[in-house]
Amino acid sequence: MEAEYTEDDIQTLDWREHIRLRPGMYIGKLGDGTMPDDGLYVLLKEVIDNSIDEFVMGIGKKILVSIDKNGHCEVRDFGRGIPLGKLYECAAKINTGGKYDGEAFKKSVGLNGVGIKAVNALSESFEIQAYREGQTRRIQFQAGDMVEGSDITEATDQPDGTRVAFMVDRSIFAADAAYNLNFVERMCRYYCYLNTGLTINLNGRNISSKNGLLDLLKEEMKEEPLYAPIHISGPDIEIAITHGDDYGEEYYSFVNGQHTTMGGTHQAAFREAIVKTLQGYFKKSYEGSDIRNGIQAAISIKVIEPVFESQTKTKLGSNTMGPGKETIRTFVLNFLARELDNYLHRHPEIGEAMEEKIKESEKTRKEVAGVTGKVAKERAKKAKIHTRKLRDCRVHYDTKHKRAKDTMLFITEGDSASGSITTARDAETQAVFSLRGKPANSFGMNRAALFEEKRNEELDFLHLALNIDRSMEDLRYNKVIIATDADVDGMHIRLLLLTFFIQYFPDLIREGHLFILQTPLFRVRNKQKTLYCYSEAERDRAVKQLGRNPEITRFKGLGEISPSEFKAFIGEDIRLEEVTLENAHNLKEILRFYMGDNTDDRRQYIVDNLRIEEDLA
Repeated sequence: MEAEYTEDDIQTLDWREHIRLRPGMYIGKLGDGTMPDDGLYVLLKEVIDNSIDEFVMGIGKKILVSIDKNGHCEVRDFGRGIPLGKLYECAAKINTGGKYDGEAFKKSVGLNGVGIKAVNALSESFEIQAYREGQTRRIQFQAGDMVEGSDITEATDQPDGTRVAFMVDRSIFAADAAYNLNFVERMCRYYCYLNTGLTINLNGRNISSKNGLLDLLKEEMKEEPLYAPIHISGPDIEIAITHGDDYGEEYYSFVNGQHTTMGGTHQAAFREAIVKTLQGYFKKSYEGSDIRNGIQAAISIKVIEPVFESQTKTKLGSNTMGPGKETIRTFVLNFLARELDNYLHRHPEIGEAMEEKIKESEKTRKEVAGVTGKVAKERAKKAKIHTRKLRDCRVHYDTKHKRAKDTMLFITEGDSASGSITTARDAETQAVFSLRGKPANSFGMNRAALFEEKRNEELDFLHLALNIDRSMEDLRYNKVIIATDADVDGMHIRLLLLTFFIQYFPDLIREGHLFILQTPLFRVRNKQKTLYCYSEAERDRAVKQLGRNPEITRFKGLGEISPSEFKAFIGEDIRLEEVTLENAHNLKEILRFYMGDNTDDRRQYIVDNLRIEEDLA
């Protein structure tokens, strides 16, 4: 029998109900604060963005930000202050703002009048206060609803500006969600890099920058660059460039002060422009991948009425610098062709160091290609083995198939785990690669030698399956998922794989393709219900929920989970932890400590930090 569909089934939600029901549309993922792109930081950023816009307009050189141990946030700027008569509308009427006319805020980030309302709707307590010309007005809200009697206007001797205070709603966010102050500090530093002359006071500590993006590169690069960073700027654009010894490319791109972590048209234009400019300067047709290999660059542009690909503004979609303006591609190409070329002519020693790095990358690439040629016949013989290791899916990421973005590759250890996943998977979009034992420790190995040695067959087959030998554009799976057991051996294999990807294919991580599969540690059930728990806290809550003497099973390996159970863990409710390089300043030192030859130091560290915990299951 078909379900009835009548007028009564059509609902109209008000703005706050819609935001609370579909928060992901406004702030991306909710998260719990353990990742820098979690919703907690998006809410804080929406508030700070408005204060930054005031600074850009030339008013208010200081912003106060405080976050207490309970997660209560407060942001106070010293700009012009929201007009008192429109304070309520700016906080509680969707698509209301002062940035629509293209004059007051031509190059602002917050253009759609949604951001601050999302903060209001998703907060259990929210207060907004404006100070203007000796008067102040403040209004309090709870979950987007105004608190009766809280709208107060009175005289004040405080300087003009705006104050916003809020506490996120724990009925929407995780109960244990908390701000990581390291992430917040990094956010504030980036604001200051992009706005020289601005001071942000975070919990009593001043943060500022004198040299803009040059400071950013120096902060992010803990190792010495191959040459002094190039710093060039002009109207609506600032760029800092250098090279390091690492593989891959590292970009920090910004639009109107917004950190576009997913890149966009401006970053694509820069990648093209750097190749064309250097090919012209050196008068040689070097490969683009050789020119960009090891590059560390920051680019910031200002665009009139920018278009982003989502409310979280992490990827620029605009094609032009503004209505009726030249394209972003042309703007960036012309700027680099003129300014970078001039800079290199004035500093030929930097050009020499740059070309030396390009030639080194070219040599390494050809060596790897030579190794590939030598072992081509052997690989052909091993094709059947490779096929057995890879249970492929029918759709791939490097195609135009409508489900290309759903593709994923699970990297498993052993046949039992891969067998469960293979049986449970969606063969249309989910592939499984089975490791045989532990892969080699690739730390410190030459890339060409890595694939030449027979003991590294596992890693060789893996990178062939991913198809990332030449370019990330050929990647066959959108999500590469490490699915190892949560025991000592599984963690060791996970670390070996992470070492491999970090060293040789860091762009896989930078572009958001590498993940860790979260699988349940416990199954708690009685005759009526089964609950799967991913932590001891979840297990304890499940035991209380099911009541007296439920059966508790601790999964010691993925192979213990039946295919019928596994289907739920890799379906719509799959739990993935993205691998990121955030705050990885000391990455080489960390890898050297854990994966290098310093056995005595590592053994002593283990002895000094060893803890024995009782398994309560």
